[in-house]
Amino acid sequence: MTYDYDLVVIGAGSGGVRAARMAATYGAKVAIVEEFRVGGTCVIRGCVPKKLYVYASRFKDLFDVAGSFGWQVGASFDWLTLVAAKEKEITRLENGYTANLEKPGVEIIKDRAVVTGPNSVHLVRGDRDLSAKYLLIATGAHPNIPHIPGAELAITSNEAFDLPELPHSILIEGGGYIAVEFATIFAGLGVNTTLIYRGDCILRGFDEDMRRGLEAGLTERGVKLMYQTTIKALTRAGDDISASFSDGVTAPYGAVMFATGRVPNVHGLGLDKAGVELTSSGAVKVDAYSQSTVPSIYAVGDVTGRAQLTPVAIREGQYFAETVFNNNKQAVDHSLIPTAVFSEPELGVIGLTEREAATHGDIDVFVARFRPMMNTLSARTERMVLKLITEKDGGKVLGCHILGPGAAEMIQLVAIPMGMGASKADFDRAMALHPSAAEELVTFKAPTYTYRNGEKVGG
Repeated sequence: MTYDYDLVVIGAGSGGVRAARMAATYGAKVAIVEEFRVGGTCVIRGCVPKKLYVYASRFKDLFDVAGSFGWQVGASFDWLTLVAAKEKEITRLENGYTANLEKPGVEIIKDRAVVTGPNSVHLVRGDRDLSAKYLLIATGAHPNIPHIPGAELAITSNEAFDLPELPHSILIEGGGYIAVEFATIFAGLGVNTTLIYRGDCILRGFDEDMRRGLEAGLTERGVKLMYQTTIKALTRAGDDISASFSDGVTAPYGAVMFATGRVPNVHGLGLDKAGVELTSSGAVKVDAYSQSTVPSIYAVGDVTGRAQLTPVAIREGQYFAETVFNNNKQAVDHSLIPTAVFSEPELGVIGLTEREAATHGDIDVFVARFRPMMNTLSARTERMVLKLITEKDGGKVLGCHILGPGAAEMIQLVAIPMGMGASKADFDRAMALHPSAAEELVTFKAPTYTYRNGEKVGG
């Protein structure tokens, strides 16, 4: 059978762009359909603008300690200048993504695509049909909005980057990385910030020491934390928004933001008509090679619900192209993924938490807590935390957790030896670089405490 294309990709985010570009490089005739902007969530309204705004928010911390180093600083902040600079940068990146697609011959179609069969899609705005030997779903995910009265009055991470002005106060609902990152941003930019979370501590699933350390860091920056509470309703109160909580309290805020998870973009995509199965969480069900339950339809990135991280989507897109168009079958290993939370303090982790590792046999736990050198001349009391979890007696490194300046950069490098199966003894052989925070990872002597037969010893 003859098709219009070898591959039609729906969604020009990180995973879709990588898959399309590589498939075209391998000689495939490829079209990529995108209804918004090329680059997807990460480039346009996710990782890139978020980190730029985190950088902006950190200048306040630098100004706070500048006096202890002899600097006299007088500064003011202009929100719209930051928004304009951000827009210039993401436009540059979008143009770069577009050029990288066009160079190997990928056709970019600005439209909304709906799947109409195992090998066909319909373009809604153009009102025409395309056929392809393979379809790749790379539509990502969108912010979850709770079903409560007045929910339309709130913003999400999609809108937060382009507010016409900074609110005088903001209430952020959520306890995950998006919630704490935006709490960092708004608090650092001078907004009275409150974080409300239904659990008893932020960052569920992360190591307990990291959770409590970040909790303390946010509190030190003036972020108010409200636990075991949820928003039940929102109403307009003059220029403010009034939030009614599950404990019966009502309070006004300049803005309210939902950061309560992300939902795979499958609604209205037509996958049911093609017979594509979804998981219980509404994601596209795929196998280790990103193939759906329909052999001609694949999916990568957040829409699969595997790991909602940009580098994971890129790797999945790359391996899809290798498997389908380069006769080189590749499956992504999702078992050891470094993760960063660009909060303040910053958090970088890879591998097992202490609680998880304790179920895997006898382990040693090494913990260092100290003031970052940047703060030692000032009155700041924030503590940095580095944690290494290993099999007993110098065995394999099972987890590494870092809270503090440069955590993300450090954890990326730690991912390399951990991916090679490095042991504590291997870390010990590395020469320390002094003075640095990272040297703690290679100078740990005796464990801070251990787990033997499932029981914690020492500490």
